[in-house]
Amino acid sequence: MTPHFDQLVAEAESVSVDGWEFSWLDGRATEQRPSWGYQRLLGERLGGVRAALDIQTGGGEVLAGAGALPPLMAATESWPPNIAKATRLLHPKGAVVVADADEPPLPFGDEAFDLVSSRHPVTVWWEEIARVLRPGGSYLSQQVGPASVFELVEYFLGPQPPEVRRARHPDDAVAAAGAAGLEVADLRSERLRTEFHDIGAVIYFLRKVIWMVPGFTVHRYRDRLRELHEQIDREGPFVAHTARFLIEARKPER
Repeated sequence: MTPHFDQLVAEAESVSVDGWEFSWLDGRATEQRPSWGYQRLLGERLGGVRAALDIQTGGGEVLAGAGALPPLMAATESWPPNIAKATRLLHPKGAVVVADADEPPLPFGDEAFDLVSSRHPVTVWWEEIARVLRPGGSYLSQQVGPASVFELVEYFLGPQPPEVRRARHPDDAVAAAGAAGLEVADLRSERLRTEFHDIGAVIYFLRKVIWMVPGFTVHRYRDRLRELHEQIDREGPFVAHTARFLIEARKPER
């Protein structure tokens, strides 16, 4: 068992976690997808506008796969490896990638865009989104909901307090959108089954989604990882549940 564990650990520690696609997990982990199909919805919205902004675009993979882009397409990203990857992917499609610290203000003028989008943003600056939207424009976003994959989080960190488990609740997003002057047109939430089939998948996930277990390293959690590896060998995949919600909000016409 030990060589098997060490091999999985070494492999998962060495693989790149740049970008925001998870193809390395193919065959090693599975995640149900939300029924609404965010990338398809994004493609439909992009097809009806002339100027759009994708915030926290990651490596640009979702935007690049959404179909034809409008005449003016901008994307922001803060992490240098992702900036480079998104630039390589999106420039040939006519989109400009702007390095941005994910702090207000957004580096664009007032009422610059018909559509603002973001998939799984870490932070949402609602007032800035409202500022850069033209009257009648909309914000489309798929976000991580409360207590997402907390079976895994609490395996390493222990039980979390109620206020932590409730964080990122869609009701709070609705309230924040309203406070910024936006009208919520659509809100949907789902909890979806996720399975980790080996300890390498767990390590890769926690290296990539760094806010799930802050400060995660294999060295720091090696004993706990070994226990989880043995549990998966005995009982099968480790099951968790992701929380996702879709929100679409519009800026009123004048």
